[in-house]
Formats: sequence, structure tokens, C-alpha cells
Amino acid sequence: MVIAGISMSLDGFVTGPNVTRERQLGDGGDVLHQWLTEPDPGDVELLAAMGTGLGSILMGRRSYDLAEGDGGWGDGGPGGPAPCFVLTHNAPAPGTVRAPSVFTFVTDGIHSAVERARAAAGDRTVGVHGASAAQQCLAAGLLDEIQIHLAPVLLGGGTRLFEHLGGRHRLERTQAVGTTHATHLRFKVIR
Repeated sequence: MVIAGISMSLDGFVTGPNVTRERQLGDGGDVLHQWLTEPDPGDVELLAAMGTGLGSILMGRRSYDLAEGDGGWGDGGPGGPAPCFVLTHNAPAPGTVRAPSVFTFVTDGIHSAVERARAAAGDRTVGVHGASAAQQCLAAGLLDEIQIHLAPVLLGGGTRLFEHLGGRHRLERTQAVGTTHATHLRFKVIR
């Protein structure tokens, strides 16, 4: 399965405005991850379930550059040792990637990136990281599920999750769980 999971404000932003390497969630965006930094028992249970079955990660180049530029993942990636496939138009120069055994740069499009991530994941899940990668997967008909961790905040600006989707998409809600800092929603993508 290919699953995008992301925290989002009620007005549809996954970051606040003015994203920088130092402030990767932008101005005021830290509140989106409060369910991770100050979890209640429901958040802990949900997080444990999400972590099982992860086989690989698909992400955009901007997400990679923001976190990797300061060594944000150390010698791993956002999924620990899970292989990460980074969508990009230009791969970094050889020898400049901190964890070359973890990160593979895919320059020939979303279909190729998903195919490679699925092959690496085997019978496990491909986790989609970041708004751009999720948008591309959904527009291409490659996304199986969307998990939204809806924070009770209106950011008023930043990076929107649901833009550039290439038409209408039908979803079926499969789960809704309310916790102190978020409402966790799961949707199956109807094809």
C-alpha cells in the first residue's frame, strides 16, 4: 500500500508560512505536531500502529533538503533505516549525500519513484512524506490511503496539502479518532 500521512491545520496547511531550514514547519507550524511532541494515550497508540509495516519512504526533494541540510536524520532517514526515495529533477553530486545507503534520488518521475519504493518495501507499506509527493501520487492515481492528523488551528498561510491534484478524487473515511491535540482521520482512495 502507498499511504500519505501528514499533520494539517483545519484550513488545509501542512506548514505555516516562511519555511526555512531552521523552522521547517514555518511560522506557527509547530502546533501541527503537538500531538507528537505532547501525545496523549490515544496518540501513542495510533503512532505505534502507524510505525508497524513501514517498508520504504517516498519524499520530495524540498523535504530532503530542509532536514538533511542540518543533518536532521543523522545516518538514517525519516523512517529510521527504511530506504527513502527522493523525487527530484536533479540528483545531488556523488559523495554529497550523508546516508547514500538510505537515500535514492529518482529523476524519472512519480511512477518510477513509486515503483522503486514498492519494490523496496516488498509486502510492507510505502509511506509518502510531504505535500508535494502526496499531491503527485494522488494526481497520478498511485495513492491508496490518506491519513490526516488534523490540528485544531487555523494557520492562515503556508504549504497547502490539497493543491495540484489533477481533478476530482473520491475518498472513503475508514477511521476518525479524536485526541487532545488532533483528530486523526484515515481515508481510502476510491479508484
